[in-house]
This record gives sequence, C-alpha cells and structure tokens, in this order.
Amino acid sequence: MTKYVQKVFTGERALFCSRDVSVIDCTFEDGESPFKESKNISADGCLFKWKYPFWYCEDVSVERSTFFEMARAGMWYTKNIRIADSIIEAPKGFRRSDGICLENVTFSNAAETLWTCKNVSLKNVSASRADYFMMNCDGVEVDGLDLVGNYSFDGAKNVVIRNSKLLTKDAFWNSENITVYDSFISGEYLGWNSKDLTLINCTVESLQGMCYIDNIKMVNCKTLNTTLSFEYSTVDVDVKNKIDSVKNPTSGVIRAEEIGELIMESERVDTSKTKIITKK
Repeated sequence: MTKYVQKVFTGERALFCSRDVSVIDCTFEDGESPFKESKNISADGCLFKWKYPFWYCEDVSVERSTFFEMARAGMWYTKNIRIADSIIEAPKGFRRSDGICLENVTFSNAAETLWTCKNVSLKNVSASRADYFMMNCDGVEVDGLDLVGNYSFDGAKNVVIRNSKLLTKDAFWNSENITVYDSFISGEYLGWNSKDLTLINCTVESLQGMCYIDNIKMVNCKTLNTTLSFEYSTVDVDVKNKIDSVKNPTSGVIRAEEIGELIMESERVDTSKTKIITKK
C-alpha cells in the first residue's frame, strides 16, 4: 500500500484513480475530486477542504478527519465507505451510494444529505440543519441519531431507528416499512402518506401527526401536545397516557389513558370500523 504522511495536495484530481493508498494527517486544499474513481483508500486525521473528495470510489475508510464547508457533495456514487470519529461540516454529503457506515460522526450542516442511498448504518450520529436528511434511502439501521432538520426520511424504505432524538417536521412522509424504538420524535405532520410505520416505546409530539397512513402501529408509547391525530389512518395504537385529540381514523383500534377531544364524522369515515378504548 502506498502511504502519504503529512502532505498537502492541491489541484483537481490530485490522487485520481488511486489504488491501495493510505493518507495520514494530510490536507486536501482547493482542487475538485481528489480521489475520484479510487479503490481501497484509507484516510486518518486528514483535512478535506474542497469539493467532491470521494466520487465513484470503492472500499473507503476515513477516521478522525474533517470535511470542511467547501467539501460539499463529498461522497457520491460510492460503494462501501466507512467514516468514524469525524466532523462533516459540508452539506449534500452522500448521494446514490451503497454500503455506508457512519460511527461517531457530527454533521454541522446536513442539508440534502444521504439521498437515495442503500444499506446505510448510523451509530452515534449528530445532524444539524438537516432538511431532507436521508430522503429515498433503502435499508437503514440507526442506533443513536440526534437530528435537527425538517422533512427527514421522505420516501425512505426498510428503516430501523433506535435510541434517537428527532426534531423534524414532516418526518417519514411517503415512506414504507419504518420501525422506531425507544426514541423521541417532535414535529408537525408526522408520517403522512406512509405505509407500515411502527413506533415502539417512543414519545411523540406532533400537530396533525400520524395522518393519511396505511397501518400506523404504536406500542407502549406516550404523546405530548399531540392534536388532530390519526386522520384517515388505519390504526393499531397503544398509548399509555392522554392523547389530546383524535380525528377521523379510518379503521382499527386506539387504546389510551384518555382522549381529550374525539372527532368522528360519520359523513367522512365509517365510524363503526374504529374502536376507541380508554381508562377514563
């Protein structure tokens, strides 16, 4: 393996089409696509300061590194990339890539990040300014995601999320087969137009949340300040506290400690298809 230590690279395609290369404590200054079409690359303690560092790459490992703001659109059309213990300041990271593993990674501007990617693993990831995070991804495992940004997981499929905090309006729109465990979700219009959304041991805060869903399942959950929920959704809901208001679910069962306001309009839904069970 060719090794570069404490080097400064400039100019377009500085290490274009490299094979079996290790870069340690190196800096990539102005110059697009330093590693375009490279394979079997290891980077440790490096600084990436310009656009498109890893396009059309394969088998990439990055540790203890920093992607500065101008390293935008950094990892596109790449297969098998692992980034750990790193900071990504640049937006639009990861697009149409397959086999992504991120561990102990901080995104300070995650707008339009992780779009149309497959086989994604996130562990202990923080993402801020993260509008449209993970749109249209398929096959996602998350354990420990702190997310601030709207419209997350739009169109995503086959996603499992654990131990996370999601502050995100319009999360999981148009999605399919999403399961969230032991997490907190806050944001208006949660889950609209989705299919098979399951929340287990979660706390939810949402205006008009969980509406227009084909099969919303909630197991041992809590709702806070959640109003006009479940409109035109098929439901299997078990909430262990009060739901502030429920409006026109299509069918199924809702179990709760109490429902503050129940709106069931027979001219809009067949009210006989929904069973409401409360302790009060």
